[in-house]
Amino acid sequence: MKYDPINPEFFCNNRKRFMRKMQPDSLAIFYANDLMPRSGDTFFPFRQNSGLFYLSGLDQEETILVLFPDCIKEGFQELAFVKRTSDYTAIWEGEKYSKEQARAVSGIQKVYWLDEMPAILHELVLLSKRVYINTEEHDRFIPEMQTRNMRMARDLMDRYPGHKYHRSQPILKKLMMNKQAVEIELIQQAIGITEKAFRRVLEFVRPGVMEYEIEAEITHEFLRNRATGHAYDPIIAAGVNSCILHYTRNNQVCRAGDVLLMDFGAEYACYASDLTRTIPVSGQFSSRQRNVYNAVRHIMREAQQLLVPGTTLEEYSKEVVKMMESALIDLKLLTRKEIEQQNPELPLYKQYFMHGTSHHLGMDVHDLADRYVPIQEGMVFTCEPGIYIRNENLGIRIENDILVTDIGPVDLMANVPIEVEEIEELMSVMVAE
Repeated sequence: MKYDPINPEFFCNNRKRFMRKMQPDSLAIFYANDLMPRSGDTFFPFRQNSGLFYLSGLDQEETILVLFPDCIKEGFQELAFVKRTSDYTAIWEGEKYSKEQARAVSGIQKVYWLDEMPAILHELVLLSKRVYINTEEHDRFIPEMQTRNMRMARDLMDRYPGHKYHRSQPILKKLMMNKQAVEIELIQQAIGITEKAFRRVLEFVRPGVMEYEIEAEITHEFLRNRATGHAYDPIIAAGVNSCILHYTRNNQVCRAGDVLLMDFGAEYACYASDLTRTIPVSGQFSSRQRNVYNAVRHIMREAQQLLVPGTTLEEYSKEVVKMMESALIDLKLLTRKEIEQQNPELPLYKQYFMHGTSHHLGMDVHDLADRYVPIQEGMVFTCEPGIYIRNENLGIRIENDILVTDIGPVDLMANVPIEVEEIEELMSVMVAE
């Protein structure tokens, strides 16, 4: 792996926490993500299943984790299965985990080859009464493809119909929402790499460059600093493209006078960062661009102070809407009378601010979490207000990652340039050089 080793004690503790929440006589199974075909006989880059990584640290395809805290067989409370390594595999694919390496990474003492699994798992399932399956659960996304975890869950149900089946995701959701110190360090590492990429971009952007050239600069900085890659498809959106929320074509020219909206983040050791900055292609904001930018910056500054324990995301969102409406009035985009007379079911601010302000961040950029649980210490959120004025080809979004603590929110991206004057000064120095 490109990233530094993680203390296996972290994964050992995660397994203990998970197993404490399992029902008696239960077995839990976690499968690695599939290798996804790209074309011909090639695959997309492998990315480990977040639940399996969280519980084991094993970052390799064709890996299986089994937890059985009440197993009557001594030593079979937790075990892992990994792909059998060989000289042939080493020549064609590179070295895979040895059993010793898998033990060192995960802290799991019983490690078997994958081809040894059928007989072992069969006995363990028969010794259990319940099986936890790692279904894919995201309340705003319904995948069209069945994952390996889902396919294997159906296979287990067909083979062992007399067992009771439970979902692992509700347990994982509760555990993973509140980040531990190790996780904050990994997110901060991803953020540090992202900051380097942004500073590199400030040196590079000028009228005439292509959006994809900027993407290449970011990718270069990610890889040279040992990131796995992008935590999500980067948005490099100049001019009119800055008003397209999920623009990822990144194939247009950056023109003088335009703003450039960039939404990107490095992934490090399966942990994500998520940054958005909007900068002037020419190095100086126009008066209108500056006013809109400062309005968004003000909302962001005020909003992140509301990310405190006890607040619900619904309450938080309502407060941000009030700020947004006030800003839109100041920018002459709406009038107070229009807002007073608006249809509550079709609020006018959504013409200019169409998305939410915050989402959970962690192993996934839209992290596994319960959005209806009040905010708690240890949660990490993005804070990303934006104003998009399509008839002016002007989209401004600013985004930082915020850690919730009992003594107030901590901006994990506090070192990343954000103020208008700071951005303009850094860009002017680069132009002068």
